[in-house]
Amino acid sequence: MGSVSNLPTLNPVSKLPPSSPWTPSTLRSRFVSALSDMYRTEVPLYGNLVAIVGEVDAKVLAARGEEPSSLPVRNSVERHGAIRLGTACEMRLILRLFALLGMHPVGYYDLSVVGFPLHGTAFRPVSEDELRKNPFRVFTTVLRPGLIASTTVRKLAENILAERQLFSPALCSLLDKADNPEGVLSLTASDADTLIAESLKIFKWHSRSTVPLRTYRRLMREHPMVADVVCFPSAHINHLTPRTLDIDAVQAEMVNQGLPAKESIEGPPAGRKCEILLRQTSFKALEEKVAFVGGDDAGEYSSGTESNGGTTRKTVDGTHTARFGEVEQRGAAVTRKGRELYDQLLAEATAQLERWKQEGKKKELNEALATTFRAYPDDWDQLRTQGLVYFRYKVAKESASKSGAVQEGLAAGQLVDMEALLRAGAVVCEPITYEDFLPLSAAGIFTSNLSLGGPNEATERKLEKMEEQSNASRAELEQLLGCVIPSEIDLYDELQAASVKACEEALGLSKIVLAA
Repeated sequence: MGSVSNLPTLNPVSKLPPSSPWTPSTLRSRFVSALSDMYRTEVPLYGNLVAIVGEVDAKVLAARGEEPSSLPVRNSVERHGAIRLGTACEMRLILRLFALLGMHPVGYYDLSVVGFPLHGTAFRPVSEDELRKNPFRVFTTVLRPGLIASTTVRKLAENILAERQLFSPALCSLLDKADNPEGVLSLTASDADTLIAESLKIFKWHSRSTVPLRTYRRLMREHPMVADVVCFPSAHINHLTPRTLDIDAVQAEMVNQGLPAKESIEGPPAGRKCEILLRQTSFKALEEKVAFVGGDDAGEYSSGTESNGGTTRKTVDGTHTARFGEVEQRGAAVTRKGRELYDQLLAEATAQLERWKQEGKKKELNEALATTFRAYPDDWDQLRTQGLVYFRYKVAKESASKSGAVQEGLAAGQLVDMEALLRAGAVVCEPITYEDFLPLSAAGIFTSNLSLGGPNEATERKLEKMEEQSNASRAELEQLLGCVIPSEIDLYDELQAASVKACEEALGLSKIVLAA
């Protein structure tokens, strides 16, 4: 295995001229629209959820005295979906497909910390311009056969997946055609239509399995995720997620309308004035009918039959649970320092919940979060000066260069404090929106399950080992993809730094110093 340090870093900048009708963003928007229509047809409750979000957002805007049209376009389209792939080949092909849509791997997510034999990344737009056009991203994970405990089941899963062709010959041909310096510019209108249609087949739900029911159950006993990845002809999208302005109101309305909503909202607690990261909720995964392959391995046959390429074979009825609808409310991107504080307070809340359980108290995690997160500042000025959240800075007006703060900076050698510029009104700022997924903290999950005695040398060594394993797993995925996966925090840091640099150039200052 080669060194990860020698892997290339993907260049997310489009090769196409702005006037091209086939830019990655136009294809991405077409794809998202088609995917949304397909999912609403497959999962009618998802359409209900989207309608609830629309009603809630309209009420929020009305309360603010704003028209529905004032909602930015990026808020009114689905924010993300999620798929699970089975092989390295599938992961490399999805990398190529998403690149045509202007979506690139960002961040590493090791799901083994929660007991899933998967790891993955978020394929999403990277530049601010592309995010404004359409921020859609796909949380994409791939099976890690080495984490399947049973050797027999592992080989069985690998053999089944080896026979699956997730990407059609037509789609592979288009990927090859676009694999040139012109990229999607080389695609005709007919090619673009075919690309969208063939791509949807990867995400489409099939109410039939490629394996007998007994095989499905065997894989389910090993792990439900293994069965979900291995037993179907597609990498069916397991959820889509719109964005809302008030997730608490959406949660309440889901319950009011009888949707099987989750008991609580994930993420930071409710009631914050300054939202960070994101909060998300969903309706629970639905049990769906599935026709399993008949045969000696299938047990008793039902009366059902399945047509397959002109032949008919018997099937046996069963069910599978995987697909649901999710909704999110996004907040500000946190710095590494902010992330560490988030992890710490989340771990403390989980430990508090465990203590309550041992004491026989019936309480929820949200109650513990409300207590521990009092230590997380809830004021934008404090979040900025303590270096907990990323901000975008810009010069307030052309006359700002004449402000006292700027003149003092010039007199002092062109170095000035950002807080002085903000106080003088020379510069304004806004928090940068978090564009990724809720972080999976191995340390937080582990420490929340420790004995109540607190940390010691043994637990510190355990945490260090977990971090080493996670780093090795990240390198494994990077090697599979053939590129470095940038940290989402590094990207936010670059966005903030670029905005500071723009202010320096506009104001004629050589250096603007941030508070933290």
